[in-house]
Amino acid sequence: MDRKKLKRLFEESMARALAAEQKGEFGLAFAELEHAHILGQRWLVRHLRSHWAMLRIGRLTGNHKEVRGQIIRLIGSPLFWLVGWLPKGNTGGANVSPLKPMQLHGELAAELAGYRVWLDVASRVAIGCVIWLGFKLAFG
Repeated sequence: MDRKKLKRLFEESMARALAAEQKGEFGLAFAELEHAHILGQRWLVRHLRSHWAMLRIGRLTGNHKEVRGQIIRLIGSPLFWLVGWLPKGNTGGANVSPLKPMQLHGELAAELAGYRVWLDVASRVAIGCVIWLGFKLAFG
């Protein structure tokens, strides 16, 4: 799994979503955002960007369920990201549980085949420990 490629694919999906949104093709825009969500959910800022864009589509289409669902996801995502609860394949829309892993298909299955959430969690824990230790040493 190539991190740079995943980031590029995420940005391409976000760009296609914005182009579709600007044309008023909200269904296509949302489908691209779901694709982007799956690609970007392991990085907090990208994850939040995909939910923010879904919120915008929900607002533009008057879909109150989507707006509420995205607000909840924007609030909860940082905590779930921190502890590594990122259900692989979850499309991020309010029509699915935010805790439900989903089957990956096509390009996504190939790109994310080697991704393991526990590796990301372990690295976050290690970084957190180093930061904590640094503060402890610096400030007693």
